[in-house]
Amino acid sequence: MRPVRRQIADQLRDIVGARQIDLTRPPGDDGLFGPGSATWAVHGDFTAMMAGGIASLLLQMLHPAALAGVWDHSDFRRDMAGRLRRTAGFISVTTYGATEAAERMIARVRAVHERVRGTLPDGTPYAACDPHLLTVVHAMEVDSFLRAHRAYRDPGFPDARADQYLAEMAGLARRLGAVQVPEDRRQLARFLRAIRPELRIDARTRAVARTLLHQPPPSPALAPVSKWLTQAGIALLPDWAARLHGLDGTMPIRPVLFAGTRRLGGAIRWALAG
Repeated sequence: MRPVRRQIADQLRDIVGARQIDLTRPPGDDGLFGPGSATWAVHGDFTAMMAGGIASLLLQMLHPAALAGVWDHSDFRRDMAGRLRRTAGFISVTTYGATEAAERMIARVRAVHERVRGTLPDGTPYAACDPHLLTVVHAMEVDSFLRAHRAYRDPGFPDARADQYLAEMAGLARRLGAVQVPEDRRQLARFLRAIRPELRIDARTRAVARTLLHQPPPSPALAPVSKWLTQAGIALLPDWAARLHGLDGTMPIRPVLFAGTRRLGGAIRWALAG
């Protein structure tokens, strides 16, 4: 029988499909970023990335075109877990994988984006490969991951390293087809303010959010962890986004969630190190 620590670690890795991902790199190949990068630091904590991923998806679905891509071109009601694993796989390979593997993954995602097209309910056409939409999705993602890292892993993460992270990830966004990508905290804040008028919530947004927030846990044993990480993700939302989603009830308990998630993160790192 496997030790309990190993069982927990395997179940955690299965959430993101980590045991099926090959992150080996040839000698001398540091991949797209490398061990000294800010991206390796920000993306290196399971707890922060899971919470940041939840926050990112809740933000992204507020953009009608991003939401339409999910609504029209995915089986999110029955395969939300699979969608999350595929996203985690992309992040893992492009962050830590070999350069060739990362480039293959980027090419694969670009090909998928070319096929994701349609029309919004108001008749406006959309396309997942639209450069502005790609920048919107990217900006919301890196903002959420950076918030999560500072809230749950390293509250003292220096501003200079945060700007380094955004500059590094801007390169990945451009490889995917994004343009005018924010490269530091000031540019990111300005961009996120500028796109606020594009965001809205409707019945479809609420349906996708319910599916995300109430997806079954990967196993009964991880149900409490899964529920906590979901709340930790909600707690990362900017106040205006939490209010739009009707999730602002967590605001008064954010300090408790932040402290509890940092303790949970320590336990998860212990399990994964075994």
